[in-house]
Amino acid sequence: MENVVLIIHLLLALALIGVVLMQRSEGGGLGMGSGGPSTAGRSAATALSKVTWALAAGFICTSIVLTVLAAENAAGTSVIDRAGAPLTGDDGDTATTPTLPSAEDLLPPSSDDTAPLVPRAD
Repeated sequence: MENVVLIIHLLLALALIGVVLMQRSEGGGLGMGSGGPSTAGRSAATALSKVTWALAAGFICTSIVLTVLAAENAAGTSVIDRAGAPLTGDDGDTATTPTLPSAEDLLPPSSDDTAPLVPRAD
């Protein structure tokens, strides 16, 4: 079921991209207008805009369906629950959970000598 919805979702996305690219740009926002108002392609623009709305609605619906299907597959597991779970290795043995380094581990090693970091050309 999920694969079928995913294929429909991808086809809708490609069709939506194609329909948006086929639409005539009005160019009013960037000042690239052609002078006066033209009504020559108005009916085609209306038809393409209706197709765009229909494809967008289908895309949103398939997005919601895919989200619901993914939530059902998760079956009550959350990222926070899985963060504390012990890791299992390839051989099936339970490994230790990795810990974060302490602040002392992040600091550079302290040195008692006072040698300069950059050698001087004396």
